[in-house]
Amino acid sequence: MHAITIPEPGGPDALVWAEVPDPEPGAGEVVVEVTASAVNRADLLQRQGQYPPPPGAPAYPGLECSGVIGALGAGVTGWAVGQPVCALLAGGGYAERVAVPAGQLLPVPAGVDPVDAAALPEVACTVWSNLIRVAHLGRGETLLVHGGGSGIGTFAVQFGAALGATVVATARSSKHDRLRELGAAHTVDYREQDFVAEVRRVTDGRGADVILDIMGASYLGRNVAALADGGRLVVIGMQGGRKAELDLGALLAKRASVAATALRSRPLADKADIVRGVREQVWPLVEAGTVRPIVDRRLPMRDAAQAHRLVESSDHVGKVLLVTG
Repeated sequence: MHAITIPEPGGPDALVWAEVPDPEPGAGEVVVEVTASAVNRADLLQRQGQYPPPPGAPAYPGLECSGVIGALGAGVTGWAVGQPVCALLAGGGYAERVAVPAGQLLPVPAGVDPVDAAALPEVACTVWSNLIRVAHLGRGETLLVHGGGSGIGTFAVQFGAALGATVVATARSSKHDRLRELGAAHTVDYREQDFVAEVRRVTDGRGADVILDIMGASYLGRNVAALADGGRLVVIGMQGGRKAELDLGALLAKRASVAATALRSRPLADKADIVRGVREQVWPLVEAGTVRPIVDRRLPMRDAAQAHRLVESSDHVGKVLLVTG
């Protein structure tokens, strides 16, 4: 088979479409014949040598895919060869085939294009696990989503609105109309506006009950300032750095909390539990059309370098997909 390899860390041109050994399914695994994968920020970090795959994961980038089952490993039940699926991966999605633990498989939701299904697993698992299991977002609360135009952001906006939350999203102004179409009640241009002041303005001074943050250090102090009493800040990315000072007094005064989570490095049992939750609670929303995959564009998988340049530019809205065909 062929896959996108990284012979040496570097820029987008470090990605090389090359022939590699076919995967074999281990016990409890299936091999998926990949139709499409999606580009995530973690893939860019891996390409740069800053985010190696977990032990035992394929060396190729790609945290999600769609396709059909090509082979079943020992002990796998409930799935069949030829069945359309999408999957959460620890790596290996930028390839023609990938071995996946069966617990990380999801059926392609009814009504979703099999290629576009590649845009769902990583964002659905990340958003559901953080907004529901960690932050306990509830109806009537205010959710602030940073990076609203990203794959995570476009999904979180829709999911938060579906839960009955009032969603505020930060993004470049060119993306605001699209985000309002997806369910954002308010949008903030992070380059021109102070998101703390804007959140307080639209909540009559109360602040956000939940903040989903991809920036990390550079936003930490302002995120705490933007929280409501009892608010929950969930950090899922570090695009703005790893280290910052935290004013514990401000946190204590608000009886607020800060959590930081990662999905890729979780044990298999945890990932399988999250996938089950997504299938039970998110897939019905997708099949009803309430939440849908937002795809900016599809590119041939061998053109992964072009896709990485696009994602690095942040000129996209939603997911950039890599298609094998």
